[in-house]
Amino acid sequence: MLTGWGSVIAIEAQERIYYALAGNIAINNCFNAIAMHAAVSSETGVMQIPTPDYFQPSSFGNLELKPRVDTEFIGQPIDYSPTKTVAIQKISLDALALPRVDMIKLDIQGMELEALEGARHTIEGSRPIVLVESIKAGRERLRAFLDERGYKVVDAGLNLLAIHKTDPVVGELQLPELPAQSSAA
Repeated sequence: MLTGWGSVIAIEAQERIYYALAGNIAINNCFNAIAMHAAVSSETGVMQIPTPDYFQPSSFGNLELKPRVDTEFIGQPIDYSPTKTVAIQKISLDALALPRVDMIKLDIQGMELEALEGARHTIEGSRPIVLVESIKAGRERLRAFLDERGYKVVDAGLNLLAIHKTDPVVGELQLPELPAQSSAA
């Protein structure tokens, strides 16, 4: 957490998880952090999201707000039918019209590319460091989006770390040496 300068905006779509986030901010006196109850997307509006059974042990952090062909099992079946979902505000990061952004971290279960598209102007204007989970959104699609905007993109485990090529930090990156590839004859 930043101490004495800057601020953090944390956005969470699941109502129960949002309450936990806001509670943690409050009990830890993180006065420069703001919690928002919304879903990060490419545009503002409303979307329907599933409502899991929070009394059943599950991996709620892995809940996908939209169904996918290979939706991850979180410990309980998730029903995306209209009667089992709730409306949530969608927001793009560009809609926040922030004067400065130094870092964007995204771990939103397959909606990462949508969120980046909704942050296009913010990214082009502020050139923040971007840390984005790439498991469900497609590593190559994310990499292409960031490459097109002048970022150096490196693998960081399950994530991609992207630093704009004009950022002095990019010169400090110390990447592990990759083993030489042998050519098959």
